[in-house]
Amino acid sequence: MNFIAVIILAVIFAEFILNLISDFLNLRMLRSDLPDAFRGWYDADRYRKSQEYLRVNTRFGWVVSTFDLIIFLIFWFLKGFPFLDRWVYGLNQSPVIDGIIFIGALVIIKTVISLPFSIYSTFVIEERFGFNKTTWSTFVKDLIKGLFLTVIFGGPLLAGILAFFEYAGTGAWLYCWIAVALYMLAVQYIAPTWIMPLFNKFTLLEEGELKQAIFSYARSIDFPLKNVFVMDGSKRSEKSNAFFTGFGKHRRIVLFDTLIKQHTVSELVAVLAHEMGHYKKKHIQKTLIIGIAQMGVMFFLLSLFISYQGLFDAFYMDKKSIYAGLIFFGLLYSPVELFTGILMQMFSRKNEYEADKFSVETTKDQSSMVNALKKLSVHNLSNLLPHPMYVFLNYSHPPVLKRIEVIENL
Repeated sequence: MNFIAVIILAVIFAEFILNLISDFLNLRMLRSDLPDAFRGWYDADRYRKSQEYLRVNTRFGWVVSTFDLIIFLIFWFLKGFPFLDRWVYGLNQSPVIDGIIFIGALVIIKTVISLPFSIYSTFVIEERFGFNKTTWSTFVKDLIKGLFLTVIFGGPLLAGILAFFEYAGTGAWLYCWIAVALYMLAVQYIAPTWIMPLFNKFTLLEEGELKQAIFSYARSIDFPLKNVFVMDGSKRSEKSNAFFTGFGKHRRIVLFDTLIKQHTVSELVAVLAHEMGHYKKKHIQKTLIIGIAQMGVMFFLLSLFISYQGLFDAFYMDKKSIYAGLIFFGLLYSPVELFTGILMQMFSRKNEYEADKFSVETTKDQSSMVNALKKLSVHNLSNLLPHPMYVFLNYSHPPVLKRIEVIENL
């Protein structure tokens, strides 16, 4: 075991323990008494149910993460990587094809291992707490469609990255960065109109009071709104949400059908005002730019390590290859990824506060936004009292009580 292997092992175990500690502290925060802000919104039984939902999912997460760690360590120290590499090399294909087969095989192995846990989460845990609406047919179709899209979109991108590093010399990292940046931009245009409809049905919001209120608000803030879509979220879950996606004429504002059932017109306008706030404040563009910049740093560092012999020695690989280097560098890069992930979570939480403020100030309706947040939390069995460490590591949105407090103090 060389120095690189020790670093990777230390990072893996440190991250594993860090997550366990944050989970444990999060469970310790649970209280039987309901926060004052939610009195009259949560009945005693549903509040207890929300806490049990957190406990069950947290403990299930421990099982999954522990199992994944054990399987990975077994595969690593029983020399699974060189075994797979020898099999791929024996197929006598080009380096790019070898890479696609090698990484594709690892993806398939990971998918098969994760499948029982995904089934249990969907059909046991979510079913137990009244959320699951996914049928076995929908589950299987989603799995097949997901794998199909991975092959169609991920395959060519992976082939390009492998080809650049195999044949383009010292400028390979730059070419990869440009290619992936263009890919990320293309997805923003393609996803709303081509990919998302493969999984859900999107229909235009019907004429009526809600549509009139939304379009009236959009005009008041000079938001270029052509259509609002309703997504059949109830096809899979009783949970509700709304989101904004895409750019230009492919831009979409989407309401879950479950959200419409639970909220008043003024509350729905407040929720959509929040989503429009992300657009007006250019949060989506800023996040995309930061993501592209991070990708550039990652590819540059990858170019420094992808052929480093010590990286391959750590995984018992006698033969160096670009495709194996990609996988091993991903493991070595994980502490940087953890750090940048935390920073992005902080940036996201800041954006959520700004979008809340935008909604309240432009609708001039503080109570509707607060009521919408409360209803969403109750309906989705959200944790009202997460531990600050857990929020720091995992939350892209501020805790709901903090959001409500900030809104009420505007």
